Amino acid sequence: MRINPNYKLRNIAGENIVVNQGATVTNMTRIISLNNSARLLYVHFYGKEFTLEDAAEYLSATYGISEEQALRDAGLWVNSLKKCAVIE
Repeated sequence: MRINPNYKLRNIAGENIVVNQGATVTNMTRIISLNNSARLLYVHFYGKEFTLEDAAEYLSATYGISEEQALRDAGLWVNSLKKCAVIE
């Protein structure tokens, strides 16, 4: 999978916001906000092909959490961003 290159990460008023720069009309009722862990994953994997296991391994190595917990957390991140078409 891959992060859709039309989506860009911006810091707006201290919040990590993902915006669709390919959209001709912006829907302000749908804002994608990332916490610090989600931002870390987004930045690390932007422009790269990756798997769920890659994301889990990165979380585990970065935060020192168990592989099981990292896999759950990575799965939540991937599923959330797939729903918004940020991850293809």
